[in-house]
Amino acid sequence: MLAKRKAASIETGTAEEARKVELPKNKKIKPEQRKADVEESGLVNRKYYPPEISQERCLQYNRNEIKRPIEELNDALRDTEGQREAIKVYKSVVHWFKQDLRTKDNTALHKASEKAKRDGVPLIGLYLVSPQDFEAHLTSRVRVDFILRTLQVLQEDLAQLDIPLYVETVEKRKKIPSRILELCKRWEANHLYANMEYEVDELRREALLVRKGAEIGISVNVLHDTCIVEPGRLKTGVGNQFSVYSPWYRAFVAFLHSHPNHLKIHPAPSQNPGFTRTKFKPLFEMAIPDAPISKALNDEEKHRYRALWPVGEQEACERLAKFLTKRVNNYKDKRNLPAEDGTSMLSVHFASGSISARTAIAAAQEVNSSPKLDAGIQGIMTWISEVAWRDFYKHVLAHWPFVCMNKCFKPEYTNIRWEYNDDQFEAWKAGRTGYPLVDAGMRQALATGYMHNRVRMVVASFLAKDLLVDWRLGEQYFMELLIDGDFASNNGGWGFSSSAGVDPQPYFRVFNPTLQSEKFDPEGHYIRKWVPELKEIKGKAIHDPYGKGASITAKRNGYPEPIVEHKFARNRALSRYKEGLGRDTA
Repeated sequence: MLAKRKAASIETGTAEEARKVELPKNKKIKPEQRKADVEESGLVNRKYYPPEISQERCLQYNRNEIKRPIEELNDALRDTEGQREAIKVYKSVVHWFKQDLRTKDNTALHKASEKAKRDGVPLIGLYLVSPQDFEAHLTSRVRVDFILRTLQVLQEDLAQLDIPLYVETVEKRKKIPSRILELCKRWEANHLYANMEYEVDELRREALLVRKGAEIGISVNVLHDTCIVEPGRLKTGVGNQFSVYSPWYRAFVAFLHSHPNHLKIHPAPSQNPGFTRTKFKPLFEMAIPDAPISKALNDEEKHRYRALWPVGEQEACERLAKFLTKRVNNYKDKRNLPAEDGTSMLSVHFASGSISARTAIAAAQEVNSSPKLDAGIQGIMTWISEVAWRDFYKHVLAHWPFVCMNKCFKPEYTNIRWEYNDDQFEAWKAGRTGYPLVDAGMRQALATGYMHNRVRMVVASFLAKDLLVDWRLGEQYFMELLIDGDFASNNGGWGFSSSAGVDPQPYFRVFNPTLQSEKFDPEGHYIRKWVPELKEIKGKAIHDPYGKGASITAKRNGYPEPIVEHKFARNRALSRYKEGLGRDTA
């Protein structure tokens, strides 16, 4: 969820106002009770992960006392560099596709192709379907379907270059490294290339793969590609990782202006040798597997989602071109209006890797009136700065890996006393809170697998602050629901909305869902589209049907009354946050 940081139309409370809020007496929760609530809520998937990481271990990461997973991978690459460089190309080279399902501007694929072409051997593409990874990472069913359909298109694109794409399902996620090495041996490949992912599981898996490969004479090369500027490259004046977007973005722009090659676009891989189709004939005949049973869509869902979300690299490039030629000039003014066609709708392609953020920014730079990323056409400048959030959140994830372990970025926010009200959480998920903009957003997501970004912020704030439901439950639900689920961006957006993440709105600022509705959907077109119970209501009453004289119509059509009163909820949130921040961390 890419959060826009302009907090317009919120109840902006001040720090002074928050200080005046009375703390409830005798309500403080003990650390052991908080841990029990977290365990009972199912926040930690115990099938794949240990209990919640301790506060002390988070602080050890902050104090640089233990290695981060990205440092473990970098150590593995450095320690094996001499061994890997000494390994000679054998009879093929393999590229392992993950979240980079494209042929162009794919760093590892380009390097693999160069290596194969230089030695006159075939390039083989590999993708492993991991049902357990889909489950552990809460990958939505609609996103799994999008990935598998994208693989079909990618397989066809590569086949035109006589490059096979081998796709196999590996049931046990722990067996992925050994299976990859087995396939390399089968195909007589001594070189494997892959692009780096920045989540904890993936970094540790690749570190293991690099070392295991070196032991048996296979050079495993893991390269930076997803981020335009690799994590760790941008530092504050005292050499620390940025935790606030604005100074990070200034450093990002300055770096790219002085290192323009970082926006260089790699071409598609070269044509394979003519004998490839004969030698690796079975690989060209491999079918894309069906979705795992736990992630399969029914026939109606397949029809609906596939009509909404065409796949493939060409589709992504065409969508980008259409946006840059027809809508980007108005992006700054329309990006926050959910009823308008004002955004690029590329988030699903960024998440699956059918287009890169680097390609997007380079293309925007080409049509801008200035070669500078922070000058020229306002809409283009704004859009580039929004795309860059994806890099920022991945930089955060790499440096503070415990955000990938169900922990708040800010340790002091661990102690907030959340509610675990199942009825209210279910009402929020179903779009039946009695707040029209919140309900419209949730219903859009249920119907399409997508939600407008401004509305994502509103519904997230409503869950975390109006309902005081643990924001991590909402974070997980978005991943299970949305087609564009990207861990770093989703976690960053929820951290912003709950005030528990990097660069957040202060805790005493609380979105007023009615004011947000009036500002960003003034005519109510978005609400009427997704909340048909309210389509007969005219004027401003659409934003608050039970408070502006439209209650008879709303009630007759079955629209629920508000499940919480906003003023009460706001004061409760201020009290809980103040209470949680005022005591020692557990």
